[in-house]
Amino acid sequence: MKTKKVYYDDVNLRESTAKVLEILSCKDNPSDVLIVLDETIFFPTGGGQSCDLGTINNLPVTDVSEKEEVIYHRISLDGADAEKTFPVGSEVTLSIDWERRFDNMQRHCGEHILSGIFYKLFGGVNRGFHMGEDYLTIDISLEDKPEYKELNMDMCLEAELMANQAIWDNLPVVRRVFDSREEAEKMPLRKALAIDEDISIVTIGDVTDPADSVACCGTHPERAGQVGMIKIYKVEPNKGMFRVFFEAGKRALLAYDKQYDVLTTLGKDLSAGVPDLMDKYNARNEKTKEARDRLYNITKEVLRRETKSISEALGDSGSLIMEYEMLTADDIIELGRGLAGSIPSMLFLIHKPSLTVFLFSDKHDCGKTVKENAAVFGGKGGGNSTFARAIFSRRDDLDSFIKAVEMLTK
Repeated sequence: MKTKKVYYDDVNLRESTAKVLEILSCKDNPSDVLIVLDETIFFPTGGGQSCDLGTINNLPVTDVSEKEEVIYHRISLDGADAEKTFPVGSEVTLSIDWERRFDNMQRHCGEHILSGIFYKLFGGVNRGFHMGEDYLTIDISLEDKPEYKELNMDMCLEAELMANQAIWDNLPVVRRVFDSREEAEKMPLRKALAIDEDISIVTIGDVTDPADSVACCGTHPERAGQVGMIKIYKVEPNKGMFRVFFEAGKRALLAYDKQYDVLTTLGKDLSAGVPDLMDKYNARNEKTKEARDRLYNITKEVLRRETKSISEALGDSGSLIMEYEMLTADDIIELGRGLAGSIPSMLFLIHKPSLTVFLFSDKHDCGKTVKENAAVFGGKGGGNSTFARAIFSRRDDLDSFIKAVEMLTK
């Protein structure tokens, strides 16, 4: 028993009828069934391409798979009687999700074109293909032209332009089926065959000089122009090969729209057009760097002076309390640690915006002090023997905590 693959006869057919041959239960979910038909317009998952989805008699098809030339359509019956819903021998109506099918065809055919161009230009063999939700990837191995040692972005952009030229030329996309390897190998293939019979070869363009020609079981548009566009995002080394990230079809256009929206927003912010956007961006970055450097130096000077002032104030006294509004928590920690070795009892440095008190001491165990006393006043925190912090939700509680610790450390 074989399922006739109507999607090969007419890739644009969106609805059809078929006869139910068999219904199988799903072991992983008793409410689901697998329906076998005499023919189908549903493409099953395979060759790196995801399956078609849609409906059979208005019930959603959630997965389509193939095994030994039989195609299985998965449907959830939600408790309905399978034999009554799909009687064996009955005729059913099939309807595919066309938007999903066309999206898959655009992306898959785009991968074909780009892979073929990489092979033609650089001898790059596609050794891996993945259709992700956010982008497509192909793993290119530079094995047929050893003079090329790497695949860089300039090379990718050259391939991208040539691939899009194939789209603009609206080259024909033709599927041919061969009974034997010997006949199939007469085609200008970019990749060695892995099967010996019933071989499907997809060729884009004239067979004398195609944009691509390779064995493939997927669905493709009738002409390359339907792909719309191809856009490469980046390339990076991957396991001795080069992984190219790209997109094709409507998704490429939508991704470009988002990126252009970002450019437009940046241009408005910087009062710049796209041609001089990078100059304005770099100029702002330089000013920002100068401001950060100046702030860093000012902060260091403030901390230096504050360290000296606190050191003089500490003297041989017991504890000291200081409050800070402008310094960050990290600044305060740096300040306290810079005073290590000169704190006779306990130093309390308060970060007012967060109601956090930092404890520093050469004599008392700060972490133990916070652990044993902060919770009593509604605080929380921790630390080690020389440094700890306690955080409070009310200022009164913070002050009460400090008073209690001062009494304990006298």
